Amino acid sequence: MSADLPLLFDKTDGIAVLTFNRPQARNAISPELACRLADALAEIAEDASVRVVILTGTGDKAFCSGGDLALTLPLMTGARQPETPWDHRLLNEPEVMDRSALRGFELNKPVIAAINGPCMAGGMETVLATDIRIAAEQATFALPEVRRGLIPFAGSLVRLPRQIPQCLAMEMLLTGEAISAEQALAAGMINRIVPQEELMEAAWELARRIAANGPVAVQEVKRTVLAASGVTLEEGYRMEDAAKARVMASEDAREGPRAFMEKRPAVFRGR
Repeated sequence: MSADLPLLFDKTDGIAVLTFNRPQARNAISPELACRLADALAEIAEDASVRVVILTGTGDKAFCSGGDLALTLPLMTGARQPETPWDHRLLNEPEVMDRSALRGFELNKPVIAAINGPCMAGGMETVLATDIRIAAEQATFALPEVRRGLIPFAGSLVRLPRQIPQCLAMEMLLTGEAISAEQALAAGMINRIVPQEELMEAAWELARRIAANGPVAVQEVKRTVLAASGVTLEEGYRMEDAAKARVMASEDAREGPRAFMEKRPAVFRGR
């Protein structure tokens, strides 16, 4: 894939890596980047060979600074008229923005965020849709939309108060001020902090561990945890029972215990 593209998309050994690649614009989300990200996620959802996704950014200046204030936001407010096919797709295909932020789009494969720097606005909104988050020491997190007369609209008004204490979520949303990686860790918004030079290896090591597990089981875990959020215990237990039935009927569920008893690595087929 060309290194000049705004989104790099690679697959290796069952692990897909998506990289925001506009370092000159602090990896801001342009219409083209949003469309390419939406398309890549759709491909990943359908590709049985992909078991885990890593999402990161190029360089060490920013993970993603959010929607491009010169290209994307003016287009969406009507201050700029569409000029390219990417512009027209962003305006005419509402699922592009939703899918690029994993909002209203089912992706049951685990997504690991490797946050290499400041994570702002739409970049943070996408991170809130990921499952596991590793941050470099210089990472910061903010939803500064209110400072521009805007609001977060890619899931944060719903997701953030569910993932961190509501009072902290309200402070971030209403002031637009950033918090440090240490504050994000203390709030439970990220899993761990590592030195910048260790970030991608930490993400890859974790991705490999997940990819080695039974894909049917892994995907049912994610599907059920997300679906059960906010429902009653009884309804959640029904979802868990349905997931158990699907997993127990799989070839992988027979292979795992058999491999353990035979003292060999399991060979999971994802079925």
